[in-house]
Amino acid sequence: MKKDEPPLEFPDTLEGFEYAFNEKGQLRHIRTGEPFVFNAREDLHRWNQKRYEALGEIITKYVYELLEKDCNLKKISLPEGYGVIVLNPNENYIEVEKTKSQVQSSSDGSDEPAEKRERKDKTFKEAKKRRDFYEKYRNPQKEKEMVPLYIRDNGSPEEHLIYVWDHFITHSAAENTFFVAHSYGGLAFVELMIQREADVKNKVTAVALTDSVHNVWHQEAGKTIREWMRENCCNWVSSSEPLDTSVESMLPDCPRVSAGTERHELTSWKSLPSVFKFFTEASEAKSSSLRAALTRRSHRIKHEEI
Repeated sequence: MKKDEPPLEFPDTLEGFEYAFNEKGQLRHIRTGEPFVFNAREDLHRWNQKRYEALGEIITKYVYELLEKDCNLKKISLPEGYGVIVLNPNENYIEVEKTKSQVQSSSDGSDEPAEKRERKDKTFKEAKKRRDFYEKYRNPQKEKEMVPLYIRDNGSPEEHLIYVWDHFITHSAAENTFFVAHSYGGLAFVELMIQREADVKNKVTAVALTDSVHNVWHQEAGKTIREWMRENCCNWVSSSEPLDTSVESMLPDCPRVSAGTERHELTSWKSLPSVFKFFTEASEAKSSSLRAALTRRSHRIKHEEI
């Protein structure tokens, strides 16, 4: 810490930061009306970064509240109670495994051997210690330095996506499953395809990548995966060209088109109308092919009966 650097203590509300969302959903300063400014204090990059992270935590909580309240989505804990994911409000997912603390509280353990109860109690205490540490990790007011923390079965973006796929997406009753994968998310999706190729092909209708950093050569994606991506994926990349203009690619996978912006972080937002159009067309094509298949099957059955 620099000698003149202020304490790493920040407000815990948007109002405390003097920011609010306007009617268009844009984050603006309450007094000046200006967008968020990262360099609130010159020559104090570390302090500015911590301020940015603290504000980000508040916005994350705000967005989750909107998803639950306005979109009627359901929030479910990942292993050990760390983090959350948001699911469809319909009952088309399997009940997740309870955290160890929930299992502990749901049974008095009176019928269990003393050794087993002692082992469970030790596990519960260790889990609580990890959760307490995680709260410090999440809140810059409680811990001045960010410390990486391994989350069981979710230690990397690739692991996390496979975990969510195995525990939630595969059990969904949704007829159409779509992916929007931004930047490193594209790499994680390709890894998911490598690990769960048949399941992904059977479940996923279409994939929209936005400025994805995947590389089918470095990730050693097979020929069948590359062929599937050419038919079912599209990558909206940062470019000075107008939205949806074809962009040349050196990789033999999915088509690349312009996102209508040169700013990496805006590619998802700028390409959103095209992404939904892409998904609609893919869904309609899937429905048409299914109807055609059912018609052929019906004709075949009638012919056999004759």
